Amino acid sequence: MSHEYRKDPETISRLSPEQYRVTQEAATEPPFHNPYWDNKEPGIYVDIVSGEPLFASVDKYDSGTGWPTFTMPIEPNNVVEIADTSLGITRTEVRSAHADSHLGHVFDDGPAETGGLRYCMNSAALRFIRRDDLEHEGYGEYRRVFEHPDGERQR
Repeated sequence: MSHEYRKDPETISRLSPEQYRVTQEAATEPPFHNPYWDNKEPGIYVDIVSGEPLFASVDKYDSGTGWPTFTMPIEPNNVVEIADTSLGITRTEVRSAHADSHLGHVFDDGPAETGGLRYCMNSAALRFIRRDDLEHEGYGEYRRVFEHPDGERQR
C-alpha cells in the first residue's frame, strides 16, 4: 500500500496552538502533562501533520522523563536526525521526513538490550492510532508489528 505523506497548509491550519508550537517552531511540551507519556494501549504513533508512521507501542517504554519514549522508529525512513545546538550543547533533534515536523530528540542512554537509544518525543507532534483501528484508519499493514509470537517486534 502506497501513501503520500506531506506537509499540507490546510492540516497546519487545523493544529492546536500547542501542536503548532511543537511541530512548526520546535517547542517542547511540558513533561507529565501530555496525552501519551503514560499511554499503554497497543497501537502506532503517526505524525500529526502528515500521518506518516513513526513509532509503535511495542517499542515504547517508561523513561521517567514524562514524554512518550521509544527505543526505535517503526519506519526509520520516516524520521530524520539532525544536530541541534539551540541550548548551547549538541543534541540530536528528530523530525518527520515528509512533513518536517519537530518531534523531539534522541539520546544514547536508552535500554542497552534494545540498541541503547531513547527517542524522547512530544505528544503534541503525534497522533495515536489504536491497534484495533489500524485497518479503518488506513494503517492495516502495521498489524504485523503486533503479531510476533513473543510480543517482540522483528528487528
